[in-house]
Amino acid sequence: MWGFGLLRSPPLLLLLPQLGLGLAASRSQAGTMDLGGCGSARSSPAAEGRPRCLQLSAVPGSDPQRSNELLLLAAEGPERRDLSGDRAPEEPQPSPQHHVVYFPGDVQNYHEIMTHHPENYQWENWSLENVATILAHRFPNSYIWVIKCSRMHLHKFSCYDNFVKSNMFGAPEHSTDFGAFKHLYTLLVNAFNLCRNSLLSKKNVKDLNKDSKASNCRSSSSHTNGCQGEKESPCENFDEVAVSFYPPSLNGASFTLIGFSKGCVVLNQLLFELKEAKKDKNIEAFINSVRTMYWLDGGHSGGSNTWITYPEVLKEFAQTGIIVHTHVTPYQVRDPMRSWIGKEHKKFVQILGDFGMQVTSQIHFVKEAPSIENHFRVHEVF
Repeated sequence: MWGFGLLRSPPLLLLLPQLGLGLAASRSQAGTMDLGGCGSARSSPAAEGRPRCLQLSAVPGSDPQRSNELLLLAAEGPERRDLSGDRAPEEPQPSPQHHVVYFPGDVQNYHEIMTHHPENYQWENWSLENVATILAHRFPNSYIWVIKCSRMHLHKFSCYDNFVKSNMFGAPEHSTDFGAFKHLYTLLVNAFNLCRNSLLSKKNVKDLNKDSKASNCRSSSSHTNGCQGEKESPCENFDEVAVSFYPPSLNGASFTLIGFSKGCVVLNQLLFELKEAKKDKNIEAFINSVRTMYWLDGGHSGGSNTWITYPEVLKEFAQTGIIVHTHVTPYQVRDPMRSWIGKEHKKFVQILGDFGMQVTSQIHFVKEAPSIENHFRVHEVF
């Protein structure tokens, strides 16, 4: 069992069975529920066919100064009970929960923000909400977590400062002791705890919103995730919606980690930290619960380490037994101006295979001209 360690939150193993969250509303009532946050820039539009997501603002991680926004698209289930506590007469035992954690790339933001951006509107189909929906179809009966970067330079370049030391444009400087695993673990513990507590009743949700609005609106930090340039906006009102949840599973929760484009820098940093991270029993238990990792067309503005090729790092990774999938497009791996990306990708796959790791590699849209659109479309074909 995962212990408390230095966390003030309950251990993740205890929270996993209790996070039986259903969709907050039907697809025809789509929108985003914001559990506190900064003004209209944090609102996501209602769109027909898009399931309702839960937007968690400024969830703390391993350090009080490190926080990230998360978007949750909760799993559908065969039976559910409403907030009154009424149960179905014969409620089946739920299956162990599976959670998909996704790290987005450059320009990806909330749908409403992207649609109003003079350039990024072109890629609104790949907004955080839309990708969450794609992932929900790709991983049915799973809880989809989108972890937003803590900083977006020039509203374009995603910077995962809370997971890896990064330059102005988000290019990583990897190390073995930055604390990415600890941050991810604590972030999930706190997010699970927040969801569990806030979704027990409508009253709890409304009370949480009052508290979070007050605390978030007082914050003037430019590093608050997603709030840059919006500090003067009034906090939006909470839309009371019907929230349903499912019977809790008892144990056996598992994880899939996915990085897309710039988001792959987080997965890469996790590899560098594996050896040290395993010394913490809580984090080791979390690592053991990760079943699969996906690298989707990774890339960043740095001149190396787009794919990790250090044998000692990959040997440690191979010992975890995690299944690895890489999906790439010519936009990244066949760019003549960034020829190292394709070479590193090939070496990454080769070394992992040599160490006996289960790894698959697929290149998509080979017969089409390299394009940003096909770069994003990897979400549809992986």
